[in-house]
Amino acid sequence: MTHTRQSAAVLEINCMDATTNLNARPHKLGEQIGPIPRPKGVDGIGLVLQGGGALGAYQAGVYQALHEAELEPDWVAGVSIGAINAAIIAGNPREKRLERLEDFWMTITAHDPITTWMDGDAPRKLRNALSAMNAMVFGQPGFFKPNTVNGWLAQRGSKMATSLYDTSPLHKTLSKLVDFDLINDGKVRFAVGAVNVETANFAYFDNAITRIGPEHVMASGALPPALPMVRIGKNYFWDGGLVSNTPLQHLLDHCGAANMLVFQVDLFSAIGNIPRDMPEVMSRIKDIQYSSRTRTTTSHFLETHKLQQALYEALAMLPETQLTEAQRLRKAELEHLPEINILEMIYRQKAYEGDAKDYEFSRLSMKDHWRTGYFDTRNTLAHRDWLEMRGCGKGKGRGITTHDIHRTG
Repeated sequence: MTHTRQSAAVLEINCMDATTNLNARPHKLGEQIGPIPRPKGVDGIGLVLQGGGALGAYQAGVYQALHEAELEPDWVAGVSIGAINAAIIAGNPREKRLERLEDFWMTITAHDPITTWMDGDAPRKLRNALSAMNAMVFGQPGFFKPNTVNGWLAQRGSKMATSLYDTSPLHKTLSKLVDFDLINDGKVRFAVGAVNVETANFAYFDNAITRIGPEHVMASGALPPALPMVRIGKNYFWDGGLVSNTPLQHLLDHCGAANMLVFQVDLFSAIGNIPRDMPEVMSRIKDIQYSSRTRTTTSHFLETHKLQQALYEALAMLPETQLTEAQRLRKAELEHLPEINILEMIYRQKAYEGDAKDYEFSRLSMKDHWRTGYFDTRNTLAHRDWLEMRGCGKGKGRGITTHDIHRTG
């Protein structure tokens, strides 16, 4: 596994400030990226989207950069808010995807009572805190609304006794913005993860084997105790982030022999600073709880890959006449080990953000996150060598290579 160091971004990233037009569409970010030909040796492009609530606008910015570069995904997989973004991408034709993402994020951030504020970190912290409080009290349009009876006060066994909010607005939003027939046509591989409430088993709803509907996406984002569990068939499901906040493993387990260029978009960073006050403690706890453990996943895949390479080399040393039929078949399979190239886009918390960053749905922060995701991806795509597959022949693929524009190796 290879990690590449990048000391300076190739494009400057500026945060939103008091002069920001909150009603402008978020994708107006200047000169567009030119088309980038699909790199040689790449059989498929994957887009893997982590959960993270309001931070999910960062993923929309990532997709915008890929869209402009004409690097459209063949695989889209997500958990929680990543499942919603994934459904909008996979459930629309290419020419409508960016517009539909904008529609979703402009809709759910429409109820922003604060339109003017002073510049600086301290006023921004206060503004964000008030915005998060607004979401807790009133919900977010097109996403969730408070139950008429608070879950703590509802009668045990009643419909409202196991959550604080009603997600019926999200069902309407998904039905409006996502063509589920298109998802089920299977032109784009689509998968979302959720956890079974009774068994605690993790489940993927994959359009290769399951007919996908709004309920599968909502199950992936049903984070308790705020949002209600979702029934699918005879089972009830909660947010997949309770068990695993990234679907990377699912993609690796099902890509077969295809060489994959994977854009993994994480909203919680495993690497962070030592907290200096209680809000920073609470924020860091979330980062640690929900970060993707990408290195653990990729290290496991790489070790398996090395063992497969060693087995291929051992079988190749024997004459064909000495191999059993099963060994010949196994050797043929190992001649086509996949190469996986992962480009990690990881959101880095701003100085003025606190532990409410994942449920702070202000229009200002949404546009901030979108812009950051766009420029992180744009900076990453400037390294064209990172996109290339570098396998060296039969049974000799390099396994996994990872790159992160922010992280030293």
